[in-house]
Amino acid sequence: MEFSLFYFSGDGSKIQANKYNLLIESAKFADQNGFSALWTPERHFHPFGGLYPNPSLTSAGLAMVTEQIQLRAGSVVMPLHNPARVAEEWSVVDNLSNGRVALAFASGWTVDDFVLSSQSHANRKEIMWHGIQTVQKLWEGEQIELKDATGKAFKVRTFPRPIQRQLPTWIVCQSNATFIEAGKMGANILTSLLGGTLEEVAPQISLYRESLAKHGYDPKARKVAMMIHTFVGEDFNTVKEQVREPFCNYLKTHIDLLENLAKNAGIKVSLDKFTEADINSLLRFAYEGWLKGRTLIGSKTTCMQMIERLNQAGVDEVACLIDFHPNFDAVMTSLCYLKELKDMCNTKREKMVSLS
Repeated sequence: MEFSLFYFSGDGSKIQANKYNLLIESAKFADQNGFSALWTPERHFHPFGGLYPNPSLTSAGLAMVTEQIQLRAGSVVMPLHNPARVAEEWSVVDNLSNGRVALAFASGWTVDDFVLSSQSHANRKEIMWHGIQTVQKLWEGEQIELKDATGKAFKVRTFPRPIQRQLPTWIVCQSNATFIEAGKMGANILTSLLGGTLEEVAPQISLYRESLAKHGYDPKARKVAMMIHTFVGEDFNTVKEQVREPFCNYLKTHIDLLENLAKNAGIKVSLDKFTEADINSLLRFAYEGWLKGRTLIGSKTTCMQMIERLNQAGVDEVACLIDFHPNFDAVMTSLCYLKELKDMCNTKREKMVSLS
């Protein structure tokens, strides 16, 4: 099992200095302690994830303070962007990092984001797949045909040329169709337990592996990363109480976004009728539910049990979302325990290899 760090829930609405201190310092820690990658997302117009409107910018910053860890977009919302611009920006980051870039692509998940590209919302899935192919072609040095302001077609090649000859590609997957399509194009996948249990996601991972094999790819040569909220400590009950309030506050920041998503899906939810006590009760209930098989919140022992379940489900990497907790010192201390968990997994794997 590989381990990476994922960032999403920083509250960008706060006016304060050193907003990116946790991002920078945890990135340095991960780089120096054998973690696989750093994921920064693309979020717009909402305090939930509001520190991260552009992963190429955050990755450019991380390129300057790290040396070996991979820098990943988690993700690029492809329908919001011109593929040529995506190729240009990330080629700069690839050069700044000496070839450490990887991109996860997504089709977009909130309607409000599409004020940046209003015409692309209706066909966002199709636009995403086409856009990925275009970015890959440009990355490899091919020319593509674009139109100027007068409608005249001309061919372009993007610069600077990247260090990597091919772009390491990931797809953000939630639906069966996306898992299958990702396998069809031979991409890696990034998924989560936001929309279902591990028991529900495991068959989707199997569909992905089957699709890889069907389309001529080695299923073992591609990776499945699972984004999962992470805070590891010495004792489960101590960690549970230490994280309870920060995690509930994190959910509270996200709660109106969840209401919008429910409405987009045709589900009528009206949280404005909930009292503060109702919301707090709901969040406490949600927290207890998340602790039962949807997080790496706990001790090394309890988290190892979750790692084993993820491994059995076909997951190759845990993308540890760490910035839901606002206390810098607490998170950095937790990372030391997470490193020990990572090292325990590596030791266990090495013993299994030697026995075989």
